[in-house]
Amino acid sequence: MRIFIAFEGSFEPFDVSANETVEAVKLMIKDYFHIPLSEDKQGRRYLELMYAGAALKDSWSLADIGISFCSTLKCFVQEEDKPILYVFNAVTQETMAIMESISLLGKKVSDLRTLVTLRCGFPVSVYCLRTTQGLEMYDCNPLRDYQTDIGATLHLDVWDGWKEFLMGCLLGQKLKAQRYLSEEGPVLKYQKRVALYIAAFYGHIELTEWALKQGVRPNEAVGAHPYRTWCHEALHADVSKCPIHAAAEMGQLLILKAFVNCSVLCLECKDAAGQIPLTIALKHKHKDCVLYLLSKTWSTVSFPKISVPVRIYIKIKQWVLRAQSHSLNKSQVYGARAFGARVGDVVMVDGFAKPKMTSRSWHKSGHRDSKSTMCKLPPLREQTRSRKPVNPLKISQQDTRGETLKFPPLVEANKFSELQSHQHENGKKTTVAASKKEKLIKNTYLPQVPLPPVSRVRYSHPSFYYATPSAVFLQKSSFSSFSEHSGKTPRENAIFCLAVASAFKEKRWLQQLEIARVLAKKSISNLTTQGGLAACENLPETVL
Repeated sequence: MRIFIAFEGSFEPFDVSANETVEAVKLMIKDYFHIPLSEDKQGRRYLELMYAGAALKDSWSLADIGISFCSTLKCFVQEEDKPILYVFNAVTQETMAIMESISLLGKKVSDLRTLVTLRCGFPVSVYCLRTTQGLEMYDCNPLRDYQTDIGATLHLDVWDGWKEFLMGCLLGQKLKAQRYLSEEGPVLKYQKRVALYIAAFYGHIELTEWALKQGVRPNEAVGAHPYRTWCHEALHADVSKCPIHAAAEMGQLLILKAFVNCSVLCLECKDAAGQIPLTIALKHKHKDCVLYLLSKTWSTVSFPKISVPVRIYIKIKQWVLRAQSHSLNKSQVYGARAFGARVGDVVMVDGFAKPKMTSRSWHKSGHRDSKSTMCKLPPLREQTRSRKPVNPLKISQQDTRGETLKFPPLVEANKFSELQSHQHENGKKTTVAASKKEKLIKNTYLPQVPLPPVSRVRYSHPSFYYATPSAVFLQKSSFSSFSEHSGKTPRENAIFCLAVASAFKEKRWLQQLEIARVLAKKSISNLTTQGGLAACENLPETVL
């Protein structure tokens, strides 16, 4: 079967079998035209056959793909460069191919990180690169020092607990990015700058609007992580890049318009290389962005009596801002932190501190999801009621804070007082009669006594605060003599005094309690003055 091969302007016939493979035909063409083919680590040079607009695979047979007698195949020499390096992104779980010349291997790690930032959209201060063995690669070292060969795969790791936050920024999901923000103040501000940078790189409008409302300025450098504040000399030069530079690099016209409307200073914002957004957009051949930035740069700012070119207006505004910042620095107290770090803050130094850029997830890094965890109250403990009076001297402050103190029933106190009175009068036990009489005793003043407000102060309270009713109102005294002359038990008298003192509503509860104490003592002293109680008798000790 005769077919024709068109190669570089020539048209040559070839006699082949119908069952011949495409690979065998390529070998015939190579030998006939003496085409040099090669394949190594840097790339390969190979032949490609086209039939009916489709590229033919080497394993195909001519008859299987419909090549018949007198068919014409087109032949091309293709050159393909292999990636010099591969970078595995721990956030997206994807592998990026770095297509550069072999001279990259002789450069520093900082140069490689600049290329990686243009591919993934992460600021250089967010991630680090590691070798296949897990060794961190520092910016100041050449790639040769890490024995990096052609085709090697490096790993991109981010700060611990940042994977979910960065993934939300990459996808433009504002709610997800907000959910995984840090609780530390300096880290939170840094994360907002990172979010605006990534949003400008990928053109996420909603995330950009949120970051601008949070007070992030588009002409403000992303900077370094707060943990790396004191390592300014070893930082990458691209930490000074701003979100406006990322938008100009990627040609995000809508983001550029939003940034310029937010602050006209974005037009003259320079990166580490001294390039303004217009120069960056021109370098990356973003025509629409170049035209927009040109029109804004050569426009004028109108005032009531004068119009000023934008360039002059920007210089005036920059001069005012420098003057304000200079006066602010002079007004600060001597000894203020020089680079933003304070005593006690975490500081990451290359090669000395424990690595915190291992791409651990939010939950594995020790954070808690406040939305998923529910606050549950501890179960109530059932306590048995003690029928014995509690001595207030045995109750410590530590015990009362740890356990809930329960008062004995009021009936018990009445019963105890009645039993004591009957024992004094009759000299014998009348338990049955006292139990019948206690049911008839009613405190008419008890509902009038207000409870004290719940105190949130953690200082220790007086002893009466922890005392039980039986211990408070029943002390070592002659209850029978007081009851006989006053018509009330000491406890009933105390409740009566509390009810009277509760009328002083403008006073605090402790002040009302002091008034009740005075009233109780006054009632006892009146009985003593009138002769109701003998001087030799022990006065009932009414403790409120």
